[in-house]
Amino acid sequence: MKRFFLLLLLLPIFSFSQEETYIEKPPVFPKCESVEINNLQNCFDTNVLNHIYNTFKTPEIVTEDNYIGKVDVLFEVDKEGAFRLIYVDAMYKELKEEATRVFNAIPKIKPGTYNGKPTYKQYSLSIQIPIVNQATQIANKNAQTTSVHSIGEKEEKEKQSIEDAIKTEYDSVNKKLVPYTNKEYTSQLNIPFTHSAYAKFDRNINLVGTNSHTASKPFVYEDVSKYYNFEAEKEKLTKGNETLLSRKLWNEHLVRYQAENYWFTVDPIFDLEVGKDTDADFSSTYNNTRGLYIQGGLGKKFSFYASVYESQGRFAQYYNQYAESIKASDEAAIIPGRGIAKSFKDNGYDYPVAEAYLSYSPSNFLNVQFGHGKNFIGDGYRSLFVSDVASPSPFLKINTKFWKIKYTNTWMWLKDVTPAGTDEDGAYLSKYMATHFLSWNATKRLNIGFFESIIWAKSQNRGFDINYLNPIIFYRAIEFETGQDAGNAIMGLSAKYKVNDNINAYSQFVLDEFSLSDITGGQKSWKNKFGYQLGLKYYNAFKVDNLMLQAEYNRVRPYTYSHNSTFLNYGHNNQSMAHLWGANFSELVLIGRYHYKRWFANAKMVLGARGLDFDDGISYGSNIYLSYNDRPTNTGVTVGQGNKTNTFYTNLQAGYLINPATNLKIFADITFRDYNPDAQTATTFSNNTVWFNFGIRTDLFNWYFDL
Repeated sequence: MKRFFLLLLLLPIFSFSQEETYIEKPPVFPKCESVEINNLQNCFDTNVLNHIYNTFKTPEIVTEDNYIGKVDVLFEVDKEGAFRLIYVDAMYKELKEEATRVFNAIPKIKPGTYNGKPTYKQYSLSIQIPIVNQATQIANKNAQTTSVHSIGEKEEKEKQSIEDAIKTEYDSVNKKLVPYTNKEYTSQLNIPFTHSAYAKFDRNINLVGTNSHTASKPFVYEDVSKYYNFEAEKEKLTKGNETLLSRKLWNEHLVRYQAENYWFTVDPIFDLEVGKDTDADFSSTYNNTRGLYIQGGLGKKFSFYASVYESQGRFAQYYNQYAESIKASDEAAIIPGRGIAKSFKDNGYDYPVAEAYLSYSPSNFLNVQFGHGKNFIGDGYRSLFVSDVASPSPFLKINTKFWKIKYTNTWMWLKDVTPAGTDEDGAYLSKYMATHFLSWNATKRLNIGFFESIIWAKSQNRGFDINYLNPIIFYRAIEFETGQDAGNAIMGLSAKYKVNDNINAYSQFVLDEFSLSDITGGQKSWKNKFGYQLGLKYYNAFKVDNLMLQAEYNRVRPYTYSHNSTFLNYGHNNQSMAHLWGANFSELVLIGRYHYKRWFANAKMVLGARGLDFDDGISYGSNIYLSYNDRPTNTGVTVGQGNKTNTFYTNLQAGYLINPATNLKIFADITFRDYNPDAQTATTFSNNTVWFNFGIRTDLFNWYFDL
């Protein structure tokens, strides 16, 4: 009977005759005892309505939302004269609670009678919101409206009303459509994380004096929209609005639907590329991705996203060789950042991928996400904490913001796909990763971050450890309690300083193991497992609008992120969860990004030195999937030890943004890579690559070809 109490006034359950002899009397308030019998019902109605008007307090949330509606109630006056609320219906639970309080506050009165004997009476009432004195309305309309109807008549009318509503329910859906207003720009949806897309608003959220937190990514539209007007920027790029076809091509989502309390969009995904690698022994490279992504929102607090990719590809030869070197036991390859691949035709790979998440913000302080995707912690191009270079994985993330603090808790379910990580049934074994990242704006220029993470294995005697569900626990302490070999804990510290509105300096320091005697001993112990990052961003460089320059240096000592148990390394699907080079390296990254209207250009240069392994079964500290117990020495350990490999990588890309709503781009790029190890092994090859590439792509995630 929900929302179909149609009477505007009080309704008794029994009809009664208004003849000279009354066999039925309504309940009687003290103020009504002297009223003539034929006016008792009106007096009862008036007293109930006056009580509601004088007692009902409209909840704050209802007032803030400017809600206009009603609260439908069904109540009873029993044989003892006590009021009892039977049913209440309203849009807000706060209205239901207030109606219950109001009726519970009515004192006992004389009960109604039938043939002189006490009886119960049932009434229904629609309380108008905002509250008005409905008793006055009854008096004004008394000549036209009666306040009394029999429940039998009412139920018959309600039944007919319900049937009429049911028959028109389907057609009424379309009538609730409203003009589409790009609700994603203020929703709880993640902004698809690509470095080039984030560069467009990076300056805005890093202005001196803002209280933003920029390390934990992806960002949520609702957070960034306070600093960057997505709607206005999109309007600047609007073109070709003459026809539906041109709007869908240049400006809009393919399908977009918006009603009063929900919305969604549907779009195709494309990544269609063709290229040439001059160092390859095959004719051409290609990528053929088709997919679909859906996003939307239900109400103001809940958003959802899902994307499905079907892909076949053959990349530059060095990339194919790396993908095969990290492959799972019985598969053809693992495409870095995407997932397990099977063979496809001539030297190609078939690699389907699916990503999805639910995002809910019950308050301004809290956002909860559950899904299958990637996360990133840091202000740089690389991250030494958590990066997006590995395949998507299941995760649960809680972001809490208050005062000058943002606190990010993430729990992830990872896979070990090495032969040692496969059970007797051939299934890949699971491990778990939990992280804390506390971001604190110490001043309007300085941000400090504290990071810790733990990886532990799923085993016969241990599953998801409930100790790590505590969002404020100290992971290192729990690791000591459960045994140092029970988990792999990492700690870190980050800092960012806003020199001015156009220059930011940032850094990270990661610590895998700490031994004061080894650090101060000066013997370069293998236990000195740490890494650091130093970076600088220059926005509107040299007074050129929308030109961003970035320089970043990363250095990680050997054996960082590894463990004596290979299963507890800091990795997923044979890929690092931090820097894609693992450990034992130093690297300089130089980046330039520029955009003008729909045109864009990116340049990147990477110079690095790495210490790889030989084919002798000894770990020199680069491969995090090898046990550090297989090291050649305990002291004299330096960055670059082992098979020293110098890398030079540069990429130039230019293109045109076809549709800003979907981030569909057409582009061309050229990559040059020079890779020179001291010794070639079964998995390490010298390469001198020039790779030309042309394509059209829905740009929703980062590709990392700078291996």
